This record gives sequence, structure tokens and C-alpha cells, in this order.
Amino acid sequence: MPYQFQKSHELFQRAQSSIAAGVNSGIRKMEVPVPLYFDHGKGCRLFDVDGNEYIDFQIGQGAILYGHAPAGMADAIAAQAKKGTHWAAQSELEIEVAERLQKMIPSAERVRFNNSATEVVLTALRLARSHTGRKLVLKFEGHYHGWADEGLVGFAPPPDKWGSEDEPTRLHPSQGVIPEVLDQFVVARWNDPDHLRRRVDQFRGQIAAIIFEPVLCNTGCIPPVPGMIETIRELCNRDNMLMISDETICGFRFGPGGAQEFLGFSPDLTILGKAIGGGVPFAALVGKEKSFAKIISGEVVHAGTLNANPLCLAAAKWCLDEVIVRGQSHPAECIRLGNKMMAGLKALADSCSIPLQPQGPGLVFHTAMLKEGAATGPIKDYRDYVQRHDAPRWAKLRRCLLEEGVRAIERGLWFVSLAHSEADIDEALVRAERAFARFAEA
Repeated sequence: MPYQFQKSHELFQRAQSSIAAGVNSGIRKMEVPVPLYFDHGKGCRLFDVDGNEYIDFQIGQGAILYGHAPAGMADAIAAQAKKGTHWAAQSELEIEVAERLQKMIPSAERVRFNNSATEVVLTALRLARSHTGRKLVLKFEGHYHGWADEGLVGFAPPPDKWGSEDEPTRLHPSQGVIPEVLDQFVVARWNDPDHLRRRVDQFRGQIAAIIFEPVLCNTGCIPPVPGMIETIRELCNRDNMLMISDETICGFRFGPGGAQEFLGFSPDLTILGKAIGGGVPFAALVGKEKSFAKIISGEVVHAGTLNANPLCLAAAKWCLDEVIVRGQSHPAECIRLGNKMMAGLKALADSCSIPLQPQGPGLVFHTAMLKEGAATGPIKDYRDYVQRHDAPRWAKLRRCLLEEGVRAIERGLWFVSLAHSEADIDEALVRAERAFARFAEA
């Protein structure tokens, strides 16, 4: 019998009286039939307040690379809590975590800590503008860089407001944004190196940085086409712009050195979040020493009462050690299991005549529900994604999966964690078979 969510419904109704809109992040309201309330998790399994068990591929929006409630991490946090939770000062822990990052990531010559990747993005852009004396930042359609005024410019405009192929819109999805912020950005289309060259040349000498997700995980899980990353690096070198790699999702998921090691490039600044803290509020900006010059001199303000919080540092130290001990063998197993999951989902979809198309490097992937008449084959950029992905039909399939105990992210993204096993994948596919059959019969 499909899962029921009575207690989650009751709690969500109760929340309306105290929490604005009943949730503490707007995206959580997307979950149907109701935003779920969870009681506990272990490994790759989650248990909600109604007693339902899920094989979790949402995995904390990618933060829980190590699985839910790992004993070693809990012990590390508990040991630190007994010493103190916050000092607004220094601890040896922050040096130990910074030194680990230096060893793991070749471009991490210097480090600064924050509590969220959104904060780190703002720091990186402030540094870039100060470093170059220029105001403009180039970003790509569909790339997500936090929810602040600067991070969402051009993120997900509706088709009727895309702008032209040559001049993508700088639209922001939220009201209340400072209007002048939009004028500080140039938006380009992802995976078109020639278009990128034209956009940079159009504003040559005015752009402080190019910021990007090395694998576009937030929109369709789209890897870079050959020459894309190389073109970004070439143009940044040519015009003295900073290359900012947003590895909020990719960091440590793609190996000890992140996506930059996996794909073979060296950015000037890197944004790290999610997996660096394993579920605690922790993030870092790392990069070349010369790119941090204005923070080192004090000309750029970077502050925060809870920066380098010892509880979060204790968690991060444990998380990084978990990746370090695996060495270069990681992420091979996550890729293998993810590829098996993608192949299994594709086979189930084909058997039920469901036009589902998994895409991605396995360790993270997206399931696009193709619209009627849409072409098959890799989705290459944000516009291609919107034109081919049937979001409402995917939402119905996602609900069927949820009701059978398989949890993916609402927008179609799946993460494989270090806690997933071969048996978990096999069981998830058995559950998915029931979900696909129900969807096909509806």
C-alpha cells in the first residue's frame, strides 16, 4: 500500500500559525502531497513522523555525502560541545581544517570560513570586484549561486522573458531585490564557448569575474562540453578576470580535489558548501593567495560572528578525513552505483513507455521527463532543459516514487552518497518498479 502522510499533514497545518508559509525555505513547499516532517535517519535511510522509511537520494540537498547520522561525526560534535559551542575567536580546529583543504585542493592556497555558501558567494564577488576594480560579473543561465540578490540573477527566467540568444536576460526571480544589482551582471548561455567569447568581448575590460558551476547540477545535471572550462580559464587569463568555481554541490562529491581535480582545471577562487560540513551550517572560500590579497590587507571586509564556529569545524574535520582516507579511490564507487541506478530507472521507464531520460555522471544525476515530441539525447543548457523537461509529469512520478519509499529531489536531481550500497540500489529499483507501474496506470 502506498505511504500515507497524515502526521506530516497535521504538522504542516500547525506550522501555518507560527512559521511564515509553514516552511523555513521556500523550495520545501514544492514537495507533494505535503512538505514532509522527519524523525530520524541512518545511513541512506530516512524515517518520517508517520513511520515511513525512505531510501534517500535527496540526501540533504547533497550535503549528506556521508549518510545520515554517522556515529563518528556525532561523536566529534558531542566532544566539541562539551568543550564549548562558540567563542567568537580562534581555535586550533580552524587551522587543522584549513590545512586539510590546502592538501586536498591544489588551488586552495588560502582559506576563509562562513556558515553558508550563499555568504561565500557574496565574499567571492566582493573580492573579485576589489581585485580588478571592475563592477561586472559574468554568470550563466540556470546556474545557482545562493539565494541572495546577486546569486539568482538570470537563474531561471520564464521562456517569455529569456531575452535573445545573444543577450540573455538579467531577470531576478524575487521581488524586493535592489534594482541596481541586475546592472552588475552579464548573463551568458552555458555550454557555448563561442557565445561566451562574444559576451566577454562585448564587455571587455569591464568584467571582474566569471562564476559558474563546473557541472551544472542545479539545472538538469549538465556537464561542460569539451572546451567550455578551458575557454573560461583562457578568457580569465587574457582579461585578468577571476575564475570562480562554485563547488557548493561538486566539492568532495567528485573526489578529494572536487570537480576541478576531476575535470582538470585550476580556478582562482572556489566556493565550498554542503558536503564540507556534512549537514551542519558550514562553508568555505578557498583559492590563490593573490586572489585573497584584499582580505589579507583588510581592504575587503569579511566578517561573521559565527564564522569558524568550533562545532561546525569539528564536523568538517571529520567529514574531510572521511574523504581523505578514501584517497583517489573516491568517487569511483559512487559513480558505479549511480550509473547502475540510472540504467535501472531507464529500463523501468522504457518497459512502462515513460519518456524518462537520466543524465549525469552517476554520483549525481537528473531524471528528465521528456515532453511529447521532444528530442532524446543529452540536455545541453538551461533553455534546452526547459523546452524538453515536462516538470508537472515528473512531479507526478516523483510522488509515486515517494509513496513507495524512494526519495529524490523535487526538481529531478538524485545524489548517491558514501552510505549507499549495492543492496540499497537493488531495493530502490524494486520499489521504483512499483512506482512506475502505478504512474503508467494512472
